[in-house]
Amino acid sequence: MASQQPRKILVTSALPYANGSIHLGHLVEYIQTDIWVRFQKMRGHECWYVCADDTHGTPIMLRAEKEGITPEQLIERVHGEHSRDFAGFLVNFDNYYSTNTPETRECANLIYGRLKDAGLIEVRTIEQYYDPVKEMFLPDRFIKGECPKCGAKDQYGDNCEACGAAYTPNDLKHPYSAVSGAQPVLKNSDHYFFKLSAPQCQEFLRRWTREDGRLQPEAANKMQEWLGAEGENKLTDWDISRDAPYFGFEIPGAPGKYFYVWLDAPIGYMGSFKNLCARQGLNFDEWFKPDSQTELYHFIGKDILYFHALFWPAELAHAGFRTPSRIFAHGFLTVDGAKMSKSRGTFITAESYLAQGLNPEWLRYYFAGKLTNTLEDLDLSLDDFVARVNSDLVGKYVNIASRSAGFISKRFNGQLAPADANLPAIRAIQEAAPRIAELFEAREIGKAMREVMALADGANQYVDSVKPWELAKQEGKETELHAACSNSLNLFRLLTVLLKPVLPGVAEKVEAFLNVAPLTWADAATLLAGGHVIQPYQHLMTRIDPKQVAALVEANKASLAPADASANTAANSAAPAKAAEHSPQRHGEKQQNEAQVAQAAAETGPHISIDDFMKVDLRVAKIVEASHVEGADKLVRLMLDIGEEKPRQVFAGIKAAYDPAQLQGRLTVMVANLAPRKMKFGMSEGMVLAASDPEGKTGGLYILSPDAGAQPGMRIK
Repeated sequence: MASQQPRKILVTSALPYANGSIHLGHLVEYIQTDIWVRFQKMRGHECWYVCADDTHGTPIMLRAEKEGITPEQLIERVHGEHSRDFAGFLVNFDNYYSTNTPETRECANLIYGRLKDAGLIEVRTIEQYYDPVKEMFLPDRFIKGECPKCGAKDQYGDNCEACGAAYTPNDLKHPYSAVSGAQPVLKNSDHYFFKLSAPQCQEFLRRWTREDGRLQPEAANKMQEWLGAEGENKLTDWDISRDAPYFGFEIPGAPGKYFYVWLDAPIGYMGSFKNLCARQGLNFDEWFKPDSQTELYHFIGKDILYFHALFWPAELAHAGFRTPSRIFAHGFLTVDGAKMSKSRGTFITAESYLAQGLNPEWLRYYFAGKLTNTLEDLDLSLDDFVARVNSDLVGKYVNIASRSAGFISKRFNGQLAPADANLPAIRAIQEAAPRIAELFEAREIGKAMREVMALADGANQYVDSVKPWELAKQEGKETELHAACSNSLNLFRLLTVLLKPVLPGVAEKVEAFLNVAPLTWADAATLLAGGHVIQPYQHLMTRIDPKQVAALVEANKASLAPADASANTAANSAAPAKAAEHSPQRHGEKQQNEAQVAQAAAETGPHISIDDFMKVDLRVAKIVEASHVEGADKLVRLMLDIGEEKPRQVFAGIKAAYDPAQLQGRLTVMVANLAPRKMKFGMSEGMVLAASDPEGKTGGLYILSPDAGAQPGMRIK
């Protein structure tokens, strides 16, 4: 979609929750979005980038109470901190706002009213836990107790972090309030529901999630899994209300009832843009009417797909607004191959990175080199970070200018000679620019960076071949020296055009040094004219000293060592602390229970070689049929599609843990080269993989499932 026709584009990133600091996991998303937006603006498109702090919910209310301030004071302070951190990493929002604003309230009330008029809001009485000490209803994540499956203590009300079981708070043994410690009591309350199960919502979402380009393939597959097969109604109605006390917007006509934070959070995109429209003289309706010709893109983490690809478009469509053009989801950040960790010092905040004096554009470039348009996780290898930045940015890119600019200033009064337009290195960059533009457009930024660095290699080969430092020592070589240095600086300028979305700060310094107007993408097709005067060269970037990174890790160990129960636990989500609110689906990385990890380590047998492991043929398998085995207490008969001409029959001892009817259509993992085994009930032609709790209880048995996007027959390596 690299058309040069002017486009009108509105872009958002997920709203960071106003209950914690911005960390490097968050920055993956904001840097990715900022690069894409800067590229669009360089192409000459009208592109607006808006965001806001997500400010409502129980965690905000409780934290403010703990600090002895009002929620408004808390969110104002955090807004300043978030704004500082984003600016420090050169994330250039056109508007960074808050959801606790008149504009967001107006949009929320309007959407709610239209959904109500459409018959999609229903009031029901539900029973939920109530804290008699705090006199408040408790979200699921504020209720703790013993897991009903494995008995682990201090588990949340919706999910066990020891065995992974999902349940409701009513299932917990010995429940207690995480707020006051009191034993909660069950109490009735009227709640407001958005009827996602209504036929018109189901039909719309089946169509919308399948439309070409709306979602990435992996995300579209996940949506179909959540929606179920045609004619199946797996979506339940969505509880959009919470009871007082609650920090948020009160529902119109419902005293003491508030919009659940996830109802008005995405609406915060609209509120922020509405505020920008008022300041910029834009027509809000032009951008959000159902038949709008503008484009709307949301960049989000994969853990909040459920809200953005199901609830949000359903709300918008049935309230008479346009829906997103596309939703771009990304994976999480790991550091040195592991989840961000406070104890290891790799849970690094944006503030601490900048306070240690590390250049933000080092990280922008490193992330850019890893970014893809998929949901795959991204790893920050600290050693590779140092090596990659020093090699690419300093050794290849900045080095071109530093080896040539001084001669122009000292020998030629800062004036350039005419560039050689037929120079192979120059032509290579200009011919590659359209292809690199397509990669930026497709969010294949890592591939774009690899192409740019290959072109930088070509530019350096030119500099090495002409050796301006040797020409400067030879009599009568002034013309050759002038041409060599001028060509080198033109190569440097062209590379800067391609890198500007990633390195906006460096690009601004280059523009000042080369004495040129702000570079646009079209400048990749032009060269600086002979006689153009440049400014004296000043150093653009230093190398990373590995000691700086070591100091950063140590600083985060020291500052984050004390455990804080209110701190974010989902280190990679764009809005992690908001997970403390109940949600219909919880999508985040689950922390493993330390005792279970220790037990598993103790049970590990002798090591095998990689050759031994490669002998095992593991395949993605689709369960096309599952049935009870008559006369067998433990077995389920599975027919597994692994991409062969016909499915394989496997007997699995999972009857106590699974109803066969629930297995059909699921993906699992199968050992495909296990010798067939003749059993009483028939031939078993493989084995499915499952995990169990340390005691091997049947209630703690879980068949393995690959991530969304995997296809039957894929080899697991």
